[in-house]
Amino acid sequence: MTTTPMPDRSPVAEPPPPRVRARYDDGLAVYHRAASVEPATTVVYVHGAMDRAASFIRAVRRRPLLDVIRYDRRGYGRSVGIGFCATVDDQVDDLITVLDGRPAVVVGHSLGGVIALRAAGRAPDLVQSVAAFEAPLWTSDESTSEAERDRADAEARSDPEAAAERFMRRMIGDDAWRALPESTRATRRAEGPALISDLEAVRAAATQQAATPVAVPVIVGYGTRSSERHQASARNLAQRTPGAALVAIDGAGHDAHRTHPDDFAAFVDLAVDAAVSRSTAADQVPNGARCSG
Repeated sequence: MTTTPMPDRSPVAEPPPPRVRARYDDGLAVYHRAASVEPATTVVYVHGAMDRAASFIRAVRRRPLLDVIRYDRRGYGRSVGIGFCATVDDQVDDLITVLDGRPAVVVGHSLGGVIALRAAGRAPDLVQSVAAFEAPLWTSDESTSEAERDRADAEARSDPEAAAERFMRRMIGDDAWRALPESTRATRRAEGPALISDLEAVRAAATQQAATPVAVPVIVGYGTRSSERHQASARNLAQRTPGAALVAIDGAGHDAHRTHPDDFAAFVDLAVDAAVSRSTAADQVPNGARCSG
């Protein structure tokens, strides 16, 4: 499958905006940054496992002309005290609550991409387009030793805090984990139940997503330094999603939204452009017209 070139847009330099305070929708911590100019396209960011809304801040600051909503998924960050979602469909319920009837581009990183795609299948009137970065839609039961350990954690459920710590150590390294304040480490361990639920959801996501048609534009992204498993998942998703565009962020790993914010913002631009084009085309269809094919 041909990879779509990244948009050639200059990075936007801007001073740090005022602190965005959380509001709480059904217990979810939601952060809304209004665009600097109206009207504007609304973009909602959905994070992955053991992550939080704050991880998107650097990419969000590159695009002041967008109306941006981020939220801590149930069980993470400032939403840690309200339980966790048992299924991806429960996650979609939360996303639709956050959308609150507003049509938006939905950007999902890792498991957030699975949630975004499922929401697009359920509510294409609300989800204008999807940008899914390395959504873990494995197409077979083959896995790395790390994934096997993740699955063992999910199946055993014996020690969620230990599972969360092992996950974080693999993501950031032992030295970085030890350098974190004890209060931060305790916070991340407390997210263990949500992590286990997420890992179990990933196991079922590929089969369920294959049966869920997506009628909105989809931009699929991956990093060239990500694991082959993540890259293959992105390619497979793009191949089996009609009309999807595949985008590579050169030199980035799974955490591209943190390490390559300019490129990640350009990746999001593609989904915004696709949503605007779709909306414009719909506006040009005469009232009462029918499409035949």
